[in-house]
Amino acid sequence: MSVTQLHRVPDLPECAPSSEGIALVYNAAAILYNGFGRYAQALGAAEQANAHPQEARSYMLMLPELVEAASRTGEFARAADALQRLALHARAVGSDWALGLEARSRALLSAGDVADGLYRKAIARLERTGFPMALARAHLLYGEWLRRERRRIDAREHLGIAHRMLTELRLDGFAERAQRELLATGATARKRTVATRDDLTRHEFQIAQLAAEGRTNAEIGSTLFLSPRTVEWHLRKVFSKLDIDSRSALGEALGTQPESGVLTFAGA
Repeated sequence: MSVTQLHRVPDLPECAPSSEGIALVYNAAAILYNGFGRYAQALGAAEQANAHPQEARSYMLMLPELVEAASRTGEFARAADALQRLALHARAVGSDWALGLEARSRALLSAGDVADGLYRKAIARLERTGFPMALARAHLLYGEWLRRERRRIDAREHLGIAHRMLTELRLDGFAERAQRELLATGATARKRTVATRDDLTRHEFQIAQLAAEGRTNAEIGSTLFLSPRTVEWHLRKVFSKLDIDSRSALGEALGTQPESGVLTFAGA
């Protein structure tokens, strides 16, 4: 949905939800508004969504929107109250998905090393789930935080991952947020060349070659004595450096040999 289309969305009625179905409609509106950075509207919709008791799993869908919207509008007391409730429900559900959402939300109300650790914890947990939207938004929030901490290089990595994932999911509002943040770091799109390929470390190049041959992460890990999760982490960096978004594009991006016949690596 484009920004123009978003402005055509009518305001929701000022009434508390009477069922879980209505609550989910309000929550969908909160997600939409959060995506486009319209946090005041997101806060109103999120509070309506959370107005009536729900099952713990439903709250895990709704409370993160309330925490994000409230923290972005400076309503820190409301955000802290929502986070407290979120933590209780996350403990009740007990899954990586629930605990990852809690860590992501708690990071929004934290600072310094604590926030950094929480974002990393959220990403690590959400990587083990089948919820790409939750993971992509964790990368986005972490990237936004890193940029404000003036860690531009680190920010670009996570914002780039977020932008690719959110674009693939067709979550236009969130993808546009990631794009704006990327531009704010000074990032520019680079034409894929031998020079960009040579930015790969020796380890990254080995992993990329094996992936281009069709090997799975587990097979690559077995060959190089790495865990599948470490292989996936390296591949994300490879995709970012080569400006590609799928394994199928690796063969063309890597080629066979550079024109000189010798690869120059950025590091070990």
